[in-house]
Amino acid sequence: MKRRTLLSSAATAAVAVPLLAACGPDQAPPAPAATTAPAAPLGLTFPAGFVWGAATSAYQIEGAAAVDGRGPSIWDTFSHQSGTIVDGSNGDVACDHYHRFAEDIQIMKDLGIQSYRFSISWPRILPTGRGQVNQKGLDFYKALIDGLHQAGIEPLATLFHWDLPQPLQDAGGWENRDCASWFADYAAIAFQHLGAQVPTWLTINEPKTIVQVGYTYGSMAPGKRDARAAAVASHHLALAHGLAVAAYRASGATGKIGPALNLAPAYPAESGADAAATLADGVENRLYLDPILRGSYPDDAPTFLGAGPWAALSGVIRDGDLAIIGAPIDVLGVNYYNPVFISKSGGYVTLKPTSIATWEQIWPDGFTDILGRLTRDYTKVPLVVTENGIPNAGSVKPIDGVVDDPERIDYLRDHLAAAYSAIQNGANLKGYHVWSLLDNFEWAQGYTQRWGIVHVDFDTQQRTPKASAHWYRDVIARNGA
Repeated sequence: MKRRTLLSSAATAAVAVPLLAACGPDQAPPAPAATTAPAAPLGLTFPAGFVWGAATSAYQIEGAAAVDGRGPSIWDTFSHQSGTIVDGSNGDVACDHYHRFAEDIQIMKDLGIQSYRFSISWPRILPTGRGQVNQKGLDFYKALIDGLHQAGIEPLATLFHWDLPQPLQDAGGWENRDCASWFADYAAIAFQHLGAQVPTWLTINEPKTIVQVGYTYGSMAPGKRDARAAAVASHHLALAHGLAVAAYRASGATGKIGPALNLAPAYPAESGADAAATLADGVENRLYLDPILRGSYPDDAPTFLGAGPWAALSGVIRDGDLAIIGAPIDVLGVNYYNPVFISKSGGYVTLKPTSIATWEQIWPDGFTDILGRLTRDYTKVPLVVTENGIPNAGSVKPIDGVVDDPERIDYLRDHLAAAYSAIQNGANLKGYHVWSLLDNFEWAQGYTQRWGIVHVDFDTQQRTPKASAHWYRDVIARNGA
């Protein structure tokens, strides 16, 4: 099952859509091994103050699934169901980051990482999603954040990266409007206990993935296959974002907050496909950008969603919702992996080379385009790339302490050049986070794909920085590709 799968065709959802949506004890890590010669620098120097980072998410790396009071999430439930994960695995242990975070911080420090984007596990803070706070869960994140500060690394915390507490799913999940309020309550707790130490917060990671892969096709948690439920969930996720922003303002915190959206520029694949590409853009981008940045849903949403899903979505919008959703943000997180190319019939066409994740067409020009479009057409608030990368095969192992991944270096170099071009053309881009710091549990792909710049042996939990990690260290040191 792909990390991004396909939405339905023109009759029911207007266009088909490919989606997402991207560890040893407390001693010092081994000295970096020699690698093959890196590609020559391009000579591109980024603006002073540009922030270089790496990203992860809680369920993908933390492990400790039933440790210290953590409750179950929908991903615990989903990954333990037969046939849901391609290799039959789960995130029970993953990278064991819960116990090994100090080592991972040291690796980041050695690489010169300046910003670490991580997510907070909602069921680790509130085991049932509501009610009693789990102090041990809070203590873990306090220790992580303290460790980052001590290492000179800025914390960038995501409140929700897909691990909804299972009891809330049992109560209706994102189809239930109350879930948006439950999320705001959880966010307020996070802000109260951690807000002063975290300068930048992200609310919801990739609502598009949740809506389309979790609710439309069922290939990810919670495993629904209901286009109307997907549409309802999309509004409640947007409302949850807005309520969390309001809670942040009410907390008195002085940092920044915004969402992290996975965006895929849509292009006609042939003559006469412009209209179909516009509809695809609605599903891929505008359905999520417009409510947050314009306070409205796109005018053509009934066409690109289809009559049934649009009726379901519009039926749950209440007076004042869009004002909440569209309240000003301070930062916009951008996850970029691929463009989409659309035929006249609305189908998705592969025109560019792909990574081993076959949904991921590699085309850096799309990165330049989407970053420029955001600043030009939507917002002047700072943009931060919160995810960008490609995988290795899960079978890749170190050879004599070296993991060569030239395809990742090529990908990252080309996409940094594309980001640089966007900045030169006026995009208000302030930082970049590679996906991912560590090889991890890659959702429905289990451990068959390795997205990290640091190799993880999941049997021994030994970490080995790959050639791309050393290359990225040099990029950070010279502030340029």
